[in-house]
Amino acid sequence: MSTTRPTVSRRREVSHTSARSLLMTVLGEYVLPRESPVWTATLVDALALFGIEEKSARQALARAAGEGWLESERAGRRVRWSLTAPGRQLLTEGARRIYDFGSAGRGWDDRWLVVLVSIPESQRDLRHRLRTQLTWAGFGSPSPGVWVSPHVAREAEAHTILDQLGAGSPMSFIASYGEIGEEETLVARSWNLREVADQYDAFIDQFDALTPTAGEEVLSAQTRLVHEWRRFPFLDPQLPARLLPPGWSGVKAAELFHGKHAEWRAGAQEHWDSLTGNENA
Repeated sequence: MSTTRPTVSRRREVSHTSARSLLMTVLGEYVLPRESPVWTATLVDALALFGIEEKSARQALARAAGEGWLESERAGRRVRWSLTAPGRQLLTEGARRIYDFGSAGRGWDDRWLVVLVSIPESQRDLRHRLRTQLTWAGFGSPSPGVWVSPHVAREAEAHTILDQLGAGSPMSFIASYGEIGEEETLVARSWNLREVADQYDAFIDQFDALTPTAGEEVLSAQTRLVHEWRRFPFLDPQLPARLLPPGWSGVKAAELFHGKHAEWRAGAQEHWDSLTGNENA
């Protein structure tokens, strides 16, 4: 549930991801809903389920603390961790984005947001950061210097990105598509929907037939489910249904995520409580 943007890598396993990224998933799914602190050993053991070595887990905790998301408290020879106020806010916002993603309807008023911003070739780092952040915000670029989105409400987010980067002298427009060319061509030039669909297909393949029974198995499955799903708000621009290819797999993937998450939630949370209970004993 971190705001750190994940890198796309097809069919990657959770055990191959960074310890910090997985730690943020665990914190958001199990620590955020509770007020009580959690011992180091509990977090280290949870990350070990996914092949994260103890040294890497402890480094991830130290990094999260250094970034202001966690604070530690020593009790004898042991250390326990609590979310800071900024950390709780970060994870709450991330959780809202993750759990709401794919659950809302995609009605559309046929209006496009168009942002024009020109960055000289000599400022390659700025160009890269601009492209990265606007892409993460769901914008597509049909041609250099032009960014589009069917979500006009994202103008404020684009404004914030452009201001923070100090990106040239941008301009924005809100308009309907005209009679020259086809909207399908605009979509094809702006987003690689085939790649996004491949990611959804991989997600479905990984979790559709997964049937954990109880305890550690359910907690592991739930954590993997959330960890993999948290990438999609940054991969899928959430285009209106009319602009999507027929049989869009994102619909099935969203139904799968929300269904499995609801099905596994109680068992995963109960097992987490048993882990923290054992640590407090």
